[in-house]
Parts: sequence; C-alpha cells; structure tokens
Amino acid sequence: MSPRVAPPPWLAHALRAQRGPVPWSAVTRGALAAGPLLLVSVVLHHTSLGVIAAIAAMLAGINDRPGSRRAAVRRLGAPAAAGAAGLLAGTYGGAHLTALPLTLLLTVLGLVAGATSAVGPVASGAGTQFLVAAAVGAGMPVPEAGWQRALAFLAGAGWLLVLRVALPTPGALGGDYRFDGERDAVAAVYDAVADLLAAVGTATALERRGALTAALDHAQDALTGPRLRRHASSAAERRLHAQYAAALPLAEAATALAWAEERISGRAAEGPRRLAAAVRGGRGGGPLPAPSRSAPALRALDDALLRAAEAFDRAGDGGHLPPVRRRGPQEVLRAALGSGGREYGLRVALCFGAAAGLAQALHHARWYGEHQHWYWLPATAVFLVKPDLGPLASRVLCRAAGTVLGALVFAVLAAVLPRPGGLVALVAVCGAVLPVATRHFAAQTAVATVLVLALVMAGGEPQASAGRIGETLLACAIVLVVGHLPMAGKRGGGVRARLAAAGRAAHAYLGHVLSESADRGERWALRREAYRTLAEARTAIALAAAELPALARHSEGTDEVAAVLERLVDTTTACAVHLDETGRLTTLHTRRLEDLAAELEHGGRRLGLTVPRMPAAA
Repeated sequence: MSPRVAPPPWLAHALRAQRGPVPWSAVTRGALAAGPLLLVSVVLHHTSLGVIAAIAAMLAGINDRPGSRRAAVRRLGAPAAAGAAGLLAGTYGGAHLTALPLTLLLTVLGLVAGATSAVGPVASGAGTQFLVAAAVGAGMPVPEAGWQRALAFLAGAGWLLVLRVALPTPGALGGDYRFDGERDAVAAVYDAVADLLAAVGTATALERRGALTAALDHAQDALTGPRLRRHASSAAERRLHAQYAAALPLAEAATALAWAEERISGRAAEGPRRLAAAVRGGRGGGPLPAPSRSAPALRALDDALLRAAEAFDRAGDGGHLPPVRRRGPQEVLRAALGSGGREYGLRVALCFGAAAGLAQALHHARWYGEHQHWYWLPATAVFLVKPDLGPLASRVLCRAAGTVLGALVFAVLAAVLPRPGGLVALVAVCGAVLPVATRHFAAQTAVATVLVLALVMAGGEPQASAGRIGETLLACAIVLVVGHLPMAGKRGGGVRARLAAAGRAAHAYLGHVLSESADRGERWALRREAYRTLAEARTAIALAAAELPALARHSEGTDEVAAVLERLVDTTTACAVHLDETGRLTTLHTRRLEDLAAELEHGGRRLGLTVPRMPAAA
C-alpha cells in the first residue's frame, strides 16, 4: 500500500473547519438582527440607512463568539465604535477629496489601524471594522449625511449587542439568568485541572497544561469584562468570583505536579471534578476525597482543595477577583510601534491603499458599468491581510472560493426572489446562518457575500455577482504580492514581538517568585500574564509555520524558543509551590532554572530577540 501523502500546511489549514454543536442562541440573534433592521428601514422609506445598519449588524455577528455577556460588551462594542468612526472618516473623505488624495488618506488610515491591530484581539477587530467601514463610507454613495450613516452603523451593531445582552441562552432559564457563560467558564477551569492531574506523568500532560491555560484565559475574560459597579453586586456573583479565585492555587499545584513528571493516584482528579459539577449546579462543594500529602506539590494541592471547598460553602463572601495585569499606555505603544505593529501596519496600508486606488480607477473608467459602489475591493483586501484568519495562501484560497460560491448562489436567487420582500428574507436567513459559517473562512465568505449582495440590491443597485468575483480576485492578487514583499527590518516581526512579550512576562513572573513575596494575588496575576502571552506567541508561531515556504522560513526557530519559555514558566510555577511548602528551593529547581535561562539567552541571540536577563535563583 502506498504511503499517505499529507497536504502542505497552508492547504491543510484551508481544508480544516471547527467543530461543535450549533450555537442556537447566536443563530437566533443573527435572524433577528440584519433582516429586521432592513425590513424596518424599507417600511420607513430609509432603505439606504437600513443597509448601513444591517452591514454593521453583520460585522458584529462575525465577532459574536461564545462567552459571557460581560465579555461580549467589549468584544462587540469596541469594534462597533471604531467602525462608526471609520464610516465617518470615509464618508467625508469620499465627499470632499479627489481620487489621489482619498487614496492617500485611506493608506494612512490603513497604516494606523494596522499598527493598532497588533495590540490584541479586540484591537484587531476594531482596526478591521474601522477600515471596512471607511471603505464603505467612501465607496458606497448614499444620500444621507456622514453623521446619519455613523449613527445608523452604531444602531445596527448596538441592536445585535442588545440582543446579546438581553436574550437568554439555552439552559439559562433553568438556572440563574444573570450568568450566561460565566458558570461554564469557571467550571471548565476545574475540569481542566482534573484533566491535567489525570495526565501527570504521561505524554499528554503538556497538552493538558495548555488546555488549562486556555480555560483560565476564558474564565478571566468572562468575569473581568465591563461592569456598572466596581465589585460584584450579588451574593451569587461574589461566590462565583471566589470559586474562580480558589481555582488558581489548584492550577498552580497541578502544574507543579506535571512538572515533576511523577505519576500520582487517579483519586487526585476526583476533587476538582466534583467542584466543577458544583459550579455548574450552583451548589456547595460537598465531600471531597481524602488527602494524600506525600510530596510538597501534593500537600499544596490538598490545601488548595480545602480552601476551594470553604469558598464553595461560604454564602456570598469573597467578591473580589484576583488582580489582573492591565496593559499601560507604554505597553500598548510598544505593541503598536514595535516590529510587529510596524510590519503589519505597512502591509495593511499597502494592501488597503493599493486596493482603494485600483477600485477608484476602475470606477472612473466605468469598469463597474451601472454599479456605483467600489468599496468591495479595499474591504476584501482588509480581511485578506489579517494573519489571525490563517496562513496567507489559505486565506486567499478560501476567500476566492467563498466569493465565487456566494456570488453564483445569489445570482440564481436574485432571478427568482421577489423584491424587496424576498431580499429581506434572504438577509434574515443569511444572518441566522452566519454564526455557523464562521467555523470556516470560505463558508463565512460565501454567506457574507450573499448577504451583502442582497443588501446592495435592496438599496437599489443592480445585480453585481460577476463584478464581485472579479474584484475579489484582484484583491487576492494584491494581498499575495504585498504579502511576499520584503519590508524594512526582519520578516516575522509579529511573531518575534509576541515572543519578546512572552519573555518579558516570564521574567517578571520569575523575579516575583524568587523575591519570595507574600503577595499571592500579584503572583497569580503575573502567572496568568506569562501563560497568556505565551499562548498568544504559540498561536502566532503555528500560523507562521503554516505559510508558504517563502514566508514560513522567516519564523524558523521561534517554536524552539517558545518551548524553552514554556518550560521556564512551568518551572517557575513549580518553584513557587515548593517555596510555599518548604521555604527553600532544591538543587533540581535551581539547576533547571539556570539551564533554561542559558538556553533562552542562546536562542534569543540566534533569532535576534531582546530577551530580558533572567534573575538568578538563590
């Protein structure tokens, strides 16, 4: 039998889709968002504003991910505000500037928004919506003033946010309506601790520790989003906060046990499993397994379980979350103006500016025919240049395939659907399907293409499927060319910037542990920051490694440095637990720290990274 040939990484990524149950609550919100907004605008004879509001609802729907209501406020609200600002800038720029000055303006906006996108996921979503809305404002002529269009955009995105906050999710009516995602997020942390304990001493321990990091990140985001009051306002919420805080020492102890690589009794995982079930059921912790205190890390685990049981049984005490390290202005500027921000900002500016200039040239040459809207080409380039959507070749392939499929489907539907009722129904159906389609970029593109074409036709424009396919292919060509252009400085700046941030966080965490500070809250915050930045670096490295060879070679060796950082942070956690239990480090701990610090310094020099010098162990 011939050996199986594996596809190249970029193609494997293009063929891979996320799995999971259908998010019926998101489907319901999608059905109630863009379609009804368009219907209301048609009834009130303000269809063009309804088109803008529906586009805003669609963009907000793309950002509508599973999680708590509190986290959704920031995840949906910040990009919506940025989109309204972009729409305002694009509208007035398009109304008062000729083609060349307008292209220069959009290029500068692309540079700023691209650099800002390097700050984090929410900033990336905000930068994308800012540029897409700027392209729509400049390239979609409608009779209303810019401020009216910006208000319509805010209303459309705001309507979806209202639905996200107000509508219950499946199962919420059976429990506490206020907690939509928070309970599951905290329970998932205890389950992840149990999974890690069950994997101690096996080959899957490292993977389970990564899953624990992801669960802690998700729970932290779910509980620390925007709030009207500074602290939890109810006994149930204070108890949930205390349960999350109680999971942090459990996570520390489990990580220390995994670091030691010694098999432990399967009974150790029973306690966290019971606590996870208690969180989901909103009840006390109940009886826990008898302790096993044969090693410092096991003693730490049992002590943490005891404190967790007390937190579960207290009625509404402990409403303070552990401190979270917030990025200060200096760190935000470092991310935006550093090598990663500069490289991404330049690529976005070149792609967005070139696409906008070419779209205007085609528009003035009457290439569009009766079609007056030229925003599709630059808006497509903005999505294509985003690295968090996958490797470059994969993004281009998925976008092209999705647009062709969506345009062909719409061409068939446009020939048979009545207007405007059929188009409104089609927009509502697409809004409902979009949350499921976001699992694959090609499927998301196909649904969004049908939705936008339906909106444009409802606004009075002729059917434009063929033009959309041509513009998408042009955008793909622009992004492919710009993506392979050499830039000032080293390639792979985004990956190196994230590795450097992970190195700084690991340095701060190790320094705090070796100082033997008694501030547990600060230590947990530093530990969370170290693991979070490391996970972000790992994600960026995996995406860079899946690029075409011409691009992937620029990130070679970064995965080795990330692995060293990972072992260093795990060792630091083991040191923290051992110091708590015995007051001193063993020779094994100090030797491991010294070896990892030397290995990290060597790897940093090889990649040209500025890695902080790690403090010496006492």
